[in-house]
Amino acid sequence: MKRDLDKTRQALIDAAEKLITSCSDPAEVTSRAITQEAGVNIAMINYCFGSREQLLFEVLERVSKKAQDTVPSLSMLKDAGVSPKHKLAEIHFQTMKMMLENFKLCSALTKYVLINRKIGDKRTSVAFIQQHFGDRKTEGECRMIAFELSSLHELAVLHHQEIRDDCGIDLLNDDVLRRYVYENVDRFLGE
Repeated sequence: MKRDLDKTRQALIDAAEKLITSCSDPAEVTSRAITQEAGVNIAMINYCFGSREQLLFEVLERVSKKAQDTVPSLSMLKDAGVSPKHKLAEIHFQTMKMMLENFKLCSALTKYVLINRKIGDKRTSVAFIQQHFGDRKTEGECRMIAFELSSLHELAVLHHQEIRDDCGIDLLNDDVLRRYVYENVDRFLGE
């Protein structure tokens, strides 16, 4: 029984990833389309994941993990002899870049993530923020900073075209994106 459920979960994740990465509009990736591609009953999405959005969130996590595994600078960054603040900024830069490169998938999920993510959810960035502040901030304060910084950057990805059109800041340009991230990290952590 558990093995069948695991197979169904995996089939749904594979189907959703295939559809979301090949569609022209994330709205095309309906529950019906996912289950048809996976060859399972439509009720299995809620049974296995609770909602279509949670399934798509797991797909985003999977795509993010694959992207991080292919970006050597992220894995090397953890061991690099640079400040925690610099590590934090680089992780946010690389994450935003990956989100912009996979915008179809990310735009389908950003609202769900922003609404449903808990402040206490584990984030790599919390450790870097704690290292940066040492005893000057509590763990709760560091979690809040991580939450706010992540939320700001996710909203910026979601609205990157408006930011370009209305503010003249083209986040698709790596130099501009890096400067944007570093300025935000400076605002949250201080210079």
